[in-house]
Amino acid sequence: MIGSEVKKTNTFFIISNYNTDPEQYLSYCEDYHIYDQSPDVEIRENLRRKYSKISFVENTGHNISDYFRYFIDHYESLPQYMMLAKGNMIGRHVTQEYFERVYDNKCYTSLYDDRHWVDKPDVAYQLYDGAFLEKNNSWYAEIKPHKYFKTYNELLTFVFKNSIISNWLLFSPGACYVVTREQVVKYPKEFYENLKYLLSYTYFPSEAYHVERMLNIIFNANYEINPHMLDVSVFHQKLEECEKNNQVTIRQLGTGYRKVGRRLGRGVKGVYNKILHNLMIK
Repeated sequence: MIGSEVKKTNTFFIISNYNTDPEQYLSYCEDYHIYDQSPDVEIRENLRRKYSKISFVENTGHNISDYFRYFIDHYESLPQYMMLAKGNMIGRHVTQEYFERVYDNKCYTSLYDDRHWVDKPDVAYQLYDGAFLEKNNSWYAEIKPHKYFKTYNELLTFVFKNSIISNWLLFSPGACYVVTREQVVKYPKEFYENLKYLLSYTYFPSEAYHVERMLNIIFNANYEINPHMLDVSVFHQKLEECEKNNQVTIRQLGTGYRKVGRRLGRGVKGVYNKILHNLMIK
């Protein structure tokens, strides 16, 4: 569509932004809201002057908290179709060509493609555009702080009843999707309030990585959620129990885990881990 008139989609764009100007997305959509986490004062002031539909929020280190914030604040009036996007998504997580093929999709769509990706046997594979398959080993928990859940499996069973523990996880690196209202409102607002807290209790915890890998299940699976996910106060009580049972706290993630991180930095697995870490961060 470059060089020609762009058709604007009625899909609502929820844009999580960090130190960039997401102007290019506005030519593709009729309506949007920007959540800006930029620490750069000059950038923030420029965005403030330029956009009326923008909120300046705390820097959590990732974009998922902004998506959940929108779900919570507009739960009763969510658009039928929503794009969950990052300000730097085009060129980082998707190509311009792929984006222009799918931005008007009226169905669940993973916004990720990397034709330069080389599969890492027994570690990670790209099955097709938008489908990234990773071994379920919570590798990032050894180098990122976690207060409540060290592994993906621990969080999955905390959130959902009788969930299947898989050896492999299918997700979109960067956590960018097109979703429908029905996929969001099948859970109550408290569900997102609780998950948002878990993503944001400190800067970019391991739990944010867990939820990134869980989004495909959140939007598509038909699991029953555990009762504590329906009540904010009960949820926090349960988290206190998890913290007491967790042998590794943020304060205890000292020199030993930095050494582990350096060891993970060696070899094919280490290179892969660095790539995935860089995709998640702003």
